[in-house]
Amino acid sequence: MRPLDGLDAAFLSLEEGHNRLHVGAVLVLDPPEGRRSLFSPSTRFAQIRRLVEERLHLVPPLRQRVVRAPLGLHHPVWVDDPAFDLDDHLRRASIPAPGGPRELEELVADLLARPLDLSRPLWEMVVVEGLRQDRTAVAARLHHAILDGVSGATVLAAFFDLRPHSSPVAGPAGPWDPPPLPSSPARWKHALGGLARQPETVLGVLQRGVDTVVGVAEHNQRLAEVGQRPPPSPFRAPRTSLNGSLSDRRRLATLTLPLQDAKLVRSAFGGTVNDVVLAGVAGAVRRLLERREETPTGSLVALVPVSTRDEEERGALGNRVGGMLISLATELDDPVARLVTIARGTAEAKAQQPMTGGRLVEDLARMAPPVVASRLARWAAGLRVFDRLPPLANLTVSSVPGPPMGLFCAGARVVALYPIGPVAEGMGLNVTAMSYEDTLYFGLLGCRRLVPDVQDLAICLDDAFAELVAAAVGTGRVTGVRELPPAAGEG
Repeated sequence: MRPLDGLDAAFLSLEEGHNRLHVGAVLVLDPPEGRRSLFSPSTRFAQIRRLVEERLHLVPPLRQRVVRAPLGLHHPVWVDDPAFDLDDHLRRASIPAPGGPRELEELVADLLARPLDLSRPLWEMVVVEGLRQDRTAVAARLHHAILDGVSGATVLAAFFDLRPHSSPVAGPAGPWDPPPLPSSPARWKHALGGLARQPETVLGVLQRGVDTVVGVAEHNQRLAEVGQRPPPSPFRAPRTSLNGSLSDRRRLATLTLPLQDAKLVRSAFGGTVNDVVLAGVAGAVRRLLERREETPTGSLVALVPVSTRDEEERGALGNRVGGMLISLATELDDPVARLVTIARGTAEAKAQQPMTGGRLVEDLARMAPPVVASRLARWAAGLRVFDRLPPLANLTVSSVPGPPMGLFCAGARVVALYPIGPVAEGMGLNVTAMSYEDTLYFGLLGCRRLVPDVQDLAICLDDAFAELVAAAVGTGRVTGVRELPPAAGEG
């Protein structure tokens, strides 16, 4: 038995109501040139299934399930699933041919709206047929209890190759023969042992929490003394139509933008590629709210996940993540001024990270027993308190560096790689970006009740980036904007 860490257990406990805490990705595969006629849908699925089956042992959590502690008194444990069957997790689906991005997005949105079976390993992979240009898509979702954005790259890497022909992979040390599930006495022993250590855990968390609050307050006071605005505080974001209790449905939009565009803007105005992504999202959300004839009372706030992994934790699964609250400066009309303000805000937020040790969120999650977290989440969802309370932030924005080289999956070239992060109660929108080769791929996931117009938001994001690029080119300091590549599934 391997206990779930604090954040891993918290993500599992918060799977209540309409919360669907999945991390997802959509891969679009182009069969090898000159061999398209040999790749029937059945052949492609068989090859993908064979690849997954041969490499499952490289990612042990894919064959492990969660066993909860009695009465939810302590964190659950991961155990090898003696009833594991690959066919429970890998299946085929089809969209009417020739399917384009919209049809694929609708299928994936429906997939992400469904809960995973908590009595099985917490992942699913769907091979989608019927795309234009004879392409195939692979839509994967894994529960956030297994991984965060950074460790997700480790999972994906197990099923990729750098060449069309799959590289040989050493097989498992022995046949798959897991022991039976833990007995009731073993689970009670685990739960009671955790309870015995809980007072010491709580005391340590409270001591670190007090030190963190004092350190952040002193840091913000120094910023105020020199006329700088400190990072936003939790639950101080303005209420907007993006915020509220979640419905049980999702909407998905995808977008591709040249990575070089973001680098051009960075070169002209400073900051980082992540800052440029945030500025583009800020401009897009501002446009969307203007279309809704809505003017927020202050700047919108983004929750930006931040990896807290040490060097020795690189490649490990699980969650090692904190969060920064970043003002999106949506009250500013000038997109360049907005970018400069965001870049300054992210720098200040990063300066606060050493004060929290990067692990404050994990410490808090470790302190709460699952039974308490689950009941609070169920109570909040049932009473729809997020329709009345101020939001922690207005939306989640994440940017993850991806592989700079081309990848292959089961002999097929990966021509697009869209990341998808979860929406959370109170925040109906998640925008996740990942670089792959020379392109930025965006997945925009929205609650259908709060963000039914997520496709419009994708258009607004395209326009906001074009505005930033035009401003960068207008400075005369940068030149050469590449053509936008065709969208996945389009000719």
